[in-house]
Amino acid sequence: VQLQASGGGLVQPGGSLKLSCKASGIAFSIATMTWYRQAPGKQRDVVASINSSGITNYADSLKGRFTISRDNSRRTVYLQMNSLKPEDTAVYYCHVFWKTRDYWGQGTLVTVSS
Repeated sequence: VQLQASGGGLVQPGGSLKLSCKASGIAFSIATMTWYRQAPGKQRDVVASINSSGITNYADSLKGRFTISRDNSRRTVYLQMNSLKPEDTAVYYCHVFWKTRDYWGQGTLVTVSS
């Protein structure tokens, strides 16, 4: 199983970024995919998840700014992040729980700064 995340970078406050995570080695269309983030010195927290039916869940503090989506034909999950704030600065990880194991992408750094 491999999860390849991309799309991070430096963005100004109020800007947008779209992260991607391409999965291999799993039956992607039936997997629940989750984005987490870990800010410097803090624990890793759930950002959003999307299940095989397209049902989404978000951290309460991020509702309305972040949108998770998936493209099963591309085996990719996305995280659209709008109205970014400095406190959104973190390493963002995609995750899947598959056949009794947790799998993580390598992380992609998002820095929100002027």
